[in-house]
Amino acid sequence: MSEPGEAPYLTGLNDAQKAAVLAMEGPVLVLAGAGSGKTRVITHRIVHLVHRGVPPHAILAVTFTNKAASEMRERATALLAKYPPSDRALLDSAPVVTTFHALGVRLLREFHDVMGLRRHFTILDRSDSLRAIKQALEAAQYNPKEFEPRRILGMISRAKGDGFTALRFKDAASSYPEEVAATVWEKYDAILASEHALDFDDLLGKTYRLLSEHPPVRDALTARYRYLHVDEYQDTNRLQFDIMRLLAGERNNICVVGDIDQNIYSWRGADIKNVLTFEREFPGARTIILAENYRSTGIIIAASNEIIAKNKNRIEKEVFTNNKIGEKISLFAAMGGGDEADYVARSAADLIKVGTAPSEIAVLYRTNFQSRVLEEAFLRNAIPYQLLGTKFFERKEVKDVLSYLRLSLNPDSQGDLGRVVNEPARGIGKVTLLKLLEGRREELSGSVREKVESFYTIMQSITEAAKSERPSEVIKFIMKRSGIEGMLKDEGTEESLERLENLRELVSVATRYDGLPVEEAVTALLERAALESDQDELKDKSEADAVRLMTVHAAKGLEFEHVYITGLEEGLFPHERLDDARIDREEERRLFYVALTRAKHQLHLTYAHLRTVYGSQRVNVPSSFLSDISPEHVQLDEGRRWGNSSGYETTIYLD
Repeated sequence: MSEPGEAPYLTGLNDAQKAAVLAMEGPVLVLAGAGSGKTRVITHRIVHLVHRGVPPHAILAVTFTNKAASEMRERATALLAKYPPSDRALLDSAPVVTTFHALGVRLLREFHDVMGLRRHFTILDRSDSLRAIKQALEAAQYNPKEFEPRRILGMISRAKGDGFTALRFKDAASSYPEEVAATVWEKYDAILASEHALDFDDLLGKTYRLLSEHPPVRDALTARYRYLHVDEYQDTNRLQFDIMRLLAGERNNICVVGDIDQNIYSWRGADIKNVLTFEREFPGARTIILAENYRSTGIIIAASNEIIAKNKNRIEKEVFTNNKIGEKISLFAAMGGGDEADYVARSAADLIKVGTAPSEIAVLYRTNFQSRVLEEAFLRNAIPYQLLGTKFFERKEVKDVLSYLRLSLNPDSQGDLGRVVNEPARGIGKVTLLKLLEGRREELSGSVREKVESFYTIMQSITEAAKSERPSEVIKFIMKRSGIEGMLKDEGTEESLERLENLRELVSVATRYDGLPVEEAVTALLERAALESDQDELKDKSEADAVRLMTVHAAKGLEFEHVYITGLEEGLFPHERLDDARIDREEERRLFYVALTRAKHQLHLTYAHLRTVYGSQRVNVPSSFLSDISPEHVQLDEGRRWGNSSGYETTIYLD
């Protein structure tokens, strides 16, 4: 409850949350345990700043997914409507709540001339980047079969996140693979420049360059954004840290919120040192710990505390909850992977029968290959499920239509040209395409020239529509004018009709931007498509009442009544890719901690004695994590309801 004379928007905050909300000036580090209300702190802090006379547009909050940004924006807006400031003029603007990459896009489009960019530069998604890397490998006369493009792209991406340029990376290369990556990087950059395109990492790298190399721009932005907030701070890489440090300027009004125990993205550049060294990087910083968990039962919190306490590279905190103790953690040992999947499906079916909504059940796994047998089990038992990972905007037909739109705004986008010039088929072959890509269109003659000119006539009409029509109407126009809609209707198969439904869903997505100015609206739609995450896909399908199947990484930030953590075997979870480096082993433990703390009501842990991995059957030892949970928190489920008990559960667990 609020104290007498206390602002009503502080009602219901605990003492630690209140301290974080009221700490307006200077750097603040909020260490927020799982389920401790970190989003609540940020949104209430925004409201407090506005009540203290800070214009909303001077407040910047940055997070990692569109879903998280959208929820934070909606909650802040609702709070400001519920608790409006006495000066109503302050409500004429809104706080800027966005993702790191979307912030980069916003700033690079605004200052595109400073950076020598087109305003409508193309943003490459992962598959586009891989296509360009393959081209770069070939241009550098390397065989893509010898040097795996994904690995090369990963090396370049990680280096960009650490703040390296291609030249600096080349100078620092200390192995042959790094020398290859450095050479490919130069070719890759040349390809992107020729197409007026940026990849995900460039959105951050060029934003950093904009701020670090152009003081007038930096001064303008530090004056614009007077109060900064960073959500999920433990997931930031070096470049993201540097961007926020530059934006903070001399004021240093920066509040970062995160949990070092949920740092699980080092493989994509997240730097745990950003949390550990915050007080050194920002002298005078205040540290506030949010330790009360509002999500999970006492049993779940006790087990997760036991797990994470084994890590050394962390800031000590003991999470607690005033929630009920709850049910014990269920543990099931199956004979094989198929038995495990069948147990999970049937157990989930039992929960649904007694009233649990399917969407409140999540099945988590360490690696994607585990999903196949789980899907088969859910299909066999007729249980609705949603597999998280196949993103809407990555479906072929959706990418095709969006490629037409991107090409209409950026005619130099060779990737988009190559994708749509013969989609649907127009009889334009590879030789003709090569001439188009090389700018030798004048060499074409006869029927080939007619086909190409017909294509460019289509593109001209799409360009005109993109500059004058609402996004939803533009998508409809592309579907018809390109011939894609007619092709799918003519095919008439179940698959083609499903693809047509996906395009109609794209029209629905586009209507969300119909209220914006035309040019801004089309750009916003393309940015949404390029910057979409797995969790954003989940939000789009939230209406579907289905059990969620996903990796632990994809589950971060989500919560469910019942959570199944499968494949708890040594070599699988923790994963066998690990060497003896302590930080890697600690990250696997943090990943398990994240999995545990997704559950609100009950946890279900499973493993299999035998599992087929890469075509070979493997005999498994239960995960070492299981022995770190006190036996009094666990109850063995022998699965005898369905006749698939292994008979080894108790013996193996006690070992």
